[in-house]
Amino acid sequence: MHPMLNIAVKAARRAGNLIHRAADNLDHLTVTKKSHADYVSEVDRAAERIIIETLLEAYPGHAILAEESGTQGQSEYVWIIDPLDGTTNFLHGMPQYAVSIGLQHNGVLTQAVVYDPTKNDLFTATRGRGAFLNDKRLRVSKRKEMADSLIGTGFPYSNFAHIDAYMAIFRDLMQKTAGLRRPGAASLDLAWTAAGRYDGFFETGLKPWDMAAGCLLITEAGGMVSDLKGADAFLQSGHVCAGNPFIHPQLLEIIAPHLTPGLKA
Repeated sequence: MHPMLNIAVKAARRAGNLIHRAADNLDHLTVTKKSHADYVSEVDRAAERIIIETLLEAYPGHAILAEESGTQGQSEYVWIIDPLDGTTNFLHGMPQYAVSIGLQHNGVLTQAVVYDPTKNDLFTATRGRGAFLNDKRLRVSKRKEMADSLIGTGFPYSNFAHIDAYMAIFRDLMQKTAGLRRPGAASLDLAWTAAGRYDGFFETGLKPWDMAAGCLLITEAGGMVSDLKGADAFLQSGHVCAGNPFIHPQLLEIIAPHLTPGLKA
């Protein structure tokens, strides 16, 4: 395992242990509402602290981009962190949430960890070395037909600017696929696409920390990731389309007629 990935795994497991313990005491948590349907708990903040401490202890010169504390430092190496992706699930006792840690080197994603503490599933990738789940090599699915495919998504939950376009895409896909799923943690949805559990995935309005690690997992598992118009600006726009090499272009084709100016940005 690459030394930087090793440190990221250590950080993710430490955060995961903290989250797992807190899941037994949900009634006692302090929770703050950031915006409509967007929550942060003391667990998010504590998990983020432990991740940043672990990373900076090993690499004190590296920069941080984290959901709760924002940007710290300047470096060619930037760690992109979501300490608890799926906070709303977590707060309701739904066991679908994860720790997501990605590393960018000069703007290129090079390391990825998505850790699901409830299932002890550790998804990892190093650029050029493949993606893994608990040391087992991951490959995207081989399904070729949209009609046979299971597609993951995330509903708009606090930013409803693109809701009409989203619902139109959703309606089309509902009729053209084997099913749509929305478990509620984008990092895991992307990891599951890398693992071939989904054949494709799309979502609007994500943040870099929701998807940095997951997107590298997919490309290293032989899949494709783009924004909704097929370009590579997904980390900037927050709009993402992913899938195996057969389903990804078909997804883009179904999405294309519904793209508003904001979704083409």
